[in-house]
Amino acid sequence: MDPRDTPGYRLHRALSNLNSIDTERLEDDDREQIDRARAILEDASPLTRADRTAAETSPSGCGE
Repeated sequence: MDPRDTPGYRLHRALSNLNSIDTERLEDDDREQIDRARAILEDASPLTRADRTAAETSPSGCGE
């Protein structure tokens, strides 16, 4: 199975691309836009959301 066919692949790739941007060279407005986009993708991504949801609902906090 092609990994590009899995749910959340494009979200994961977009988030990875945003994380790879060197924001130190950008203007403040551009940094803010990237931070907002990163936050939106992290909330929308089923991969990152599943990890956070499991940790938040687990009494031990480790997702078990």
